[in-house]
Amino acid sequence: MATNVGTLPGRTSWCTLNGGLWALQVLWGFFFAGSGFGKVLLLDGTLYAAAPQAVAWYAAVPQPLIVFIGVCEVLGGVGLILPALTRVAPRLTPLAGAGLALTMLLAAGFHLVRGEHALVPANVVLGAVAAFVAAGRWRLRPVAAAPVTAARVLGSVAVLVAMAVLVFAPTWYTMTHTYG
Repeated sequence: MATNVGTLPGRTSWCTLNGGLWALQVLWGFFFAGSGFGKVLLLDGTLYAAAPQAVAWYAAVPQPLIVFIGVCEVLGGVGLILPALTRVAPRLTPLAGAGLALTMLLAAGFHLVRGEHALVPANVVLGAVAAFVAAGRWRLRPVAAAPVTAARVLGSVAVLVAMAVLVFAPTWYTMTHTYG
């Protein structure tokens, strides 16, 4: 009987490739969903007008492009988690990872052209991990499709509620309420 490295026989552990991929999917999913949601909120003209004071590169990008990037990041962040969790179309998870990796590659190029070298390492790390998740879920540890069950639906609802409470609501509140 084969056991995972670092586990005792008969016991499972999150210290496996699958466990590591799940941890990265959740962390990166929440990060990208939150980062993207902040950009989606810039659809509001007042928020967009004030945004370059907080993030300098926003002044160089048209509002519709920032919102589009935000929508892509939100969908990518959710896509890192939900398809694999529900096992409904789990092949969307590596595609979400690949899309986010491409977004970060393009962001790194944008920042290099603008001379914003300090922002590039974050883009590289975010993109590399997203690419690792994509490769991991595509070839190394793919998630098999399975029928929808009540438990999977409840898990998905729990993830969406957690995103709403931990990411979307605080981002919305922070961006829409000024502190005097």
